[in-house]
Amino acid sequence: MKRILISFFAVFVVVFKIEVGQLPAPAVAQQALVIRPLAEVKVAQLPAGPLFWRLENYPTLEQARGAAGPTGLVVQSGGKVWLITLAPAGGVSPGGTKVAEVGPLPEIVAAHYLLRINEATGPPGSITAVHTHPGSEAFYVLAGESTSQTPDGVIRVEVGHGETGRPSGTPMQVSSSGSTDLLSLVMFVVDADKPFSSPATFP
Repeated sequence: MKRILISFFAVFVVVFKIEVGQLPAPAVAQQALVIRPLAEVKVAQLPAGPLFWRLENYPTLEQARGAAGPTGLVVQSGGKVWLITLAPAGGVSPGGTKVAEVGPLPEIVAAHYLLRINEATGPPGSITAVHTHPGSEAFYVLAGESTSQTPDGVIRVEVGHGETGRPSGTPMQVSSSGSTDLLSLVMFVVDADKPFSSPATFP
């Protein structure tokens, strides 16, 4: 009788494990990439093109603000002070340490322009919804890796590198694609009279 009970218990455990193993795994929600606006300015006119985003470091916020021109934005990110200026290639701002130039940017024509710097952060796998902007978007990655999916293909940006995005109105989806958390600066020049971001779908 004891041997029968042991056998029954063993069969019960095996069946229980099989049944539990057949249960569907709970759905895991995809984590959203965190987007934080750092600075913005509206301007009536852009510098003569082709245009680039110039990224420079400064010891203090005061020094960076003192060197900023009408198309320069001062932000703090990654423990550093940045002056990020929309300008033709090859320029320098007084007192700064030049880090990168990202461009040339796709051309945009509007009555008024909005220049904005966002910070994008998130663990590997975090992602935005598919969306569009009424202008151009560019990336500079401080940590991790950023990937932008568009109908034209994939733009992958590694740490310490920058890249321009697609032209105005292109559907895109941005994700943290590296093995460590993403920290990136995202730079925009868009039509100030249109919604900054709109939901979209891929064709």
